[in-house]
Amino acid sequence: MTTEQDWAEDRRRFALPDDRIVGPLAGEFVALASALLEAGTVRDVLDRVIRSAKAVVPGADLVSVTLRDPERGFHTPVETEELATRLDELQYRLDEGPCVAATRREGMGLVHVADLVDSREFPRWGPAAAALGVRAVLAVGLFPEGDTPRMGALNLYSREVGGLDVAERDVAVVLAAHASTALAATQACAAADLETAQLRRALQSRDVIGQAKGILMERRGISAEEAFDILRRTSQALNVKLAQVAETLASRRSEL
Repeated sequence: MTTEQDWAEDRRRFALPDDRIVGPLAGEFVALASALLEAGTVRDVLDRVIRSAKAVVPGADLVSVTLRDPERGFHTPVETEELATRLDELQYRLDEGPCVAATRREGMGLVHVADLVDSREFPRWGPAAAALGVRAVLAVGLFPEGDTPRMGALNLYSREVGGLDVAERDVAVVLAAHASTALAATQACAAADLETAQLRRALQSRDVIGQAKGILMERRGISAEEAFDILRRTSQALNVKLAQVAETLASRRSEL
């Protein structure tokens, strides 16, 4: 249960005593939101999130992001140090660990281990991670409270036992929510751009095929259906796309 002391600590972290002045944590989130709006690629989004996590979570010595690809499994596109990627990849190989579990866990998708040496939840990965110098870990699924399996996880590692506390878990959830929203928007824009490009290419192909049909109809005195059949059969015989055959014919019409 949240106590008055907890609320006071949260208030101290988010704002200075004068309510008219924005504190460092709130300021970082404002800057993060602004930066995410300007991010052009998925990598830009994730890189900004891990840098913010490192800035606002004192106990986070290493930060990374796990993304789940239905075809390739898990991968780590961004990290603050190479060791974070090694820790992530060990989880992928073992199919055990907080960043993997966070993508599958119901509810908030929150996984926290205060001391990896004594981890019962991750008996293989925990001791191996501790041997690499990491003692505590916190992972939050992307999206928080979304359907499972989630698209990935935000991973924070500490070299200290108990180095990531309850307040830092709350901050990590907010960061994960920022990352999830920005990722979804970036991916939607990328999908829309791809669809537009595909449509543009389809219209261009249809236009050049129409030109090629017109040339054949004029030169051979045939119908539109017969002209298209010639293009189709030529495409099959040469094992070349129909649009490419049509473009070649249209660009070399003076030679025919």
